[in-house]
Amino acid sequence: MRVAVFPGSFDPVTNGHLDLIRRGAGMFDRLIIGVLVNIGKTPLFSIEERVDMLSALTREFPQISVKTFEGLLVDFVEAEGATVVLRGLRTPQDFSYELPLAQANYKLNKHADTIFLATAPEYSYISSSGVKEIFRFGGEIREMVPGIVYERLIRLK
Repeated sequence: MRVAVFPGSFDPVTNGHLDLIRRGAGMFDRLIIGVLVNIGKTPLFSIEERVDMLSALTREFPQISVKTFEGLLVDFVEAEGATVVLRGLRTPQDFSYELPLAQANYKLNKHADTIFLATAPEYSYISSSGVKEIFRFGGEIREMVPGIVYERLIRLK
């Protein structure tokens, strides 16, 4: 069985994330969305809210599960029995950031490889941090995030 983990903070979930999740779901028997508990950041949404939104958005995919994790990604990957870490790339800068992480993860767990999936061009400009900033200053984000995420963002105002 081919099992992959798609890790991230997903704060908030974007249409770019959903594109990668849908495409990843077609590549693996099981895809685990690993929502990172990052104590170094102040999230917009709680971990429970992010898991809830991702679960609702992926309900149509029986091979997808949404779980939280903290600590080392390689430990989570091993605990889930995964052999692949799925990461999205939007820009060359993403690759420069992600490659050393992938190499370090491989050094820590040689049973799991990182696969990079290029973001679809229509989502290449979308990032969670960008969405948060645009939203904070009153910009239009409706086409950057799924409807359920947009509705929850509006309730935060």
